[in-house]
Amino acid sequence: MSEELTTPKIQEQQLADALSERYLAYALSTIVARSLPDVRDGLKPVHRRLLWAMRQLKLDPDKGFKKCARVVGDVIGKYHPHGDSSVYEAMVRLAQSFAVRYPLVDGQGNFGNIDGDGAAAMRYTEARLTAVALALMEGLDDDAVDFEPTYDGEDEEPCVMPAAFPNLLANGSNGIAVGMATNIPPHNVGEICDAALYLLRHPEAPTEKLIDFIQGPDFPTGGILVEDKANIVKVYTEGRGALKLRAKWEREDLGHGQYQIVITEIPYGVIKSDLIMRIAKLLSEKKLPLLADVRDESSEDVRIVLEPKSRLVIPEQLMEHLFKNTDLQINFNLNMNVLTSNHTPKVMSLAEVVGAWLKHREEVLIRRSRFRLEKIAHRMELLQGFLTAYLNLDRVIEIIRNEDEPKPIMMTEFALTDVQAEAVLNMKLRSLRKLEEMQLRNEFEELALEKAGLENLLADDMARKEKLTQEIKQIQKDFGIKTELGRRRTQIAGAVQEVEMNIETLIEKEAITVVLSKQGWIRALKGNAGTEDLKFKEGDSLAFKINTYTTDHIMLFATNGRFYSILGNDIAGGRGFGEPIRLSIDLPEDADVVEMFIFKPDQKLLVASRSGKGFVVDSNNIIAQTRAGKIILNLADNDKAYLCREVAGDSVAVIGNNRKLLVFKADEIPAMTRGSGVILQKYNDAKLSDVRFFNWAEGLPYPSGNGIHIEPDMTLWLGRRASVGKVPPVGFPRNNKFY
Repeated sequence: MSEELTTPKIQEQQLADALSERYLAYALSTIVARSLPDVRDGLKPVHRRLLWAMRQLKLDPDKGFKKCARVVGDVIGKYHPHGDSSVYEAMVRLAQSFAVRYPLVDGQGNFGNIDGDGAAAMRYTEARLTAVALALMEGLDDDAVDFEPTYDGEDEEPCVMPAAFPNLLANGSNGIAVGMATNIPPHNVGEICDAALYLLRHPEAPTEKLIDFIQGPDFPTGGILVEDKANIVKVYTEGRGALKLRAKWEREDLGHGQYQIVITEIPYGVIKSDLIMRIAKLLSEKKLPLLADVRDESSEDVRIVLEPKSRLVIPEQLMEHLFKNTDLQINFNLNMNVLTSNHTPKVMSLAEVVGAWLKHREEVLIRRSRFRLEKIAHRMELLQGFLTAYLNLDRVIEIIRNEDEPKPIMMTEFALTDVQAEAVLNMKLRSLRKLEEMQLRNEFEELALEKAGLENLLADDMARKEKLTQEIKQIQKDFGIKTELGRRRTQIAGAVQEVEMNIETLIEKEAITVVLSKQGWIRALKGNAGTEDLKFKEGDSLAFKINTYTTDHIMLFATNGRFYSILGNDIAGGRGFGEPIRLSIDLPEDADVVEMFIFKPDQKLLVASRSGKGFVVDSNNIIAQTRAGKIILNLADNDKAYLCREVAGDSVAVIGNNRKLLVFKADEIPAMTRGSGVILQKYNDAKLSDVRFFNWAEGLPYPSGNGIHIEPDMTLWLGRRASVGKVPPVGFPRNNKFY
């Protein structure tokens, strides 16, 4: 063996270049050959190959079924060299009436259900094509589209389907590629055809006009689309955006004032069993106070029964709460990212998608017309030869009987082409009848008429539009709104007025005492508990105690400058020592709670740091929607949030631990939504100790002895904000606190 063959060929290359080159190839393969549908037929390669393989197996709707294993075997053996499970899963989805608006596969056996149960193994299920799939492939034998070699070069497969059926919009598509994704909802094919017919007549029509025909998605599971037309137009114009979809429900009277709510349609893509488990979980956690029970009474149709807590519960409020907390309402994130005719990913508007389909249909029409013209020309050539033979029948017979090579003689004597002469020589004796001659003449005239029509079709743009109109109207007749399959299922309701949700109607209002210990244990005692009733762990003691109600929001201000909120009803009961506050909020280990109070709307609060900087914030801006809280006070390094005080007065007194007191007007403190604030009092090697708001005319109150002393005239300590201040009055507390 030569040295050249045994020596390995090693090429040096930068790792980054090698990775980027290979990852780009992988990304392109994922985008083009796996995840994004073609705008012309709405299919990905696996679906296209499935339908093609089933067509080759002659699995037409009017014929028998074949085992899915047979179909999958043909697909992976001839066209799609991937795992059998992925191919079967794609096939199953095409047969699921709850997943695909217009199924392309007619399945027999267990193909899964809306509860999320999977299909039976492919050896147990059978399938055949539907009429929709046949419409999608109509014209494959007429050179309507290009074919390409299969992966092993032994066969051919279509690059795209002729797509007489507008499959992309009718059935939608979803997929995740590398760096991009697609999520197209299904639509009503009758409405798509109306829009396409309008766009044929008005090629420059904008998406806004097409929305008059395509009202919105039409999901196989129904539901109610709760979006106003302006947002629908915006989403379809941009090719992406969110559409809100709700379950359909109705009230069933049970007599004697009792009723129950029945959900008959759920949002698209929601697994029914998971939805019911979610509702049941919230019910067990006592987060659905208006709901008593949930039952699944579904058979073939969806029927989820909700039993209200009492007959006094307003059904709209109960459903509004469920819409906000469960998948009875979802946002469908539309993203019309597709492959164009030159295999380029693009996010298209509705008008662009419909226009691309019409352009494809016109190209298919032109190709089929040319193919038919070629067939007609060939047949007319043969007919012309047959007619010539009939006119010279005796001489033709004589040549055939007497000549060893009759073909060239016939071609010379009667000016026949090679094809015509060959056809005459192959003609059967039984065709030598006068009747047959008349039939050939009639056929020739009919073909000549058809040829003239096709030539006019290819030459005249308006003739092509008229032919496309006829084809679209036929699809509309076969699968449109007037058919059982084509009737609209999703109701378009427009934007709904949200029912005002009063938290007191959702939670039973009870008096509680919320207790927070210095070590961070929180609990809620029933009623108004006194301090003497409280017990703590060894080494722990009381930090905060407030009397409130289960319907109130408890606000916590921590040393990290964040506000946290907890609903009184969500606080652990008073048994034992409660639970750590960090189980309810995401409070860092190095942060502590410095204030706890009841939330009141439209309240003005001062927040301040230990360094003496602060500002006024509106209480409406501090409510936190998540466990992580809401950052309000920005802090410098080594600084901490120190206090939060209600702004109640026209003046403010500030004192530091250097025992310097400063009084200034409250309006000198700016109002902000977030920031580090301004300097309240100037310190040299000191920190903020306390702040108190008061009315100048009433004097400054502070603890003194066993009572409260009021200093009537604070003129001596009055200054500008950020001043140093002066020593407080005689008798002021040594701990430098106003409370």
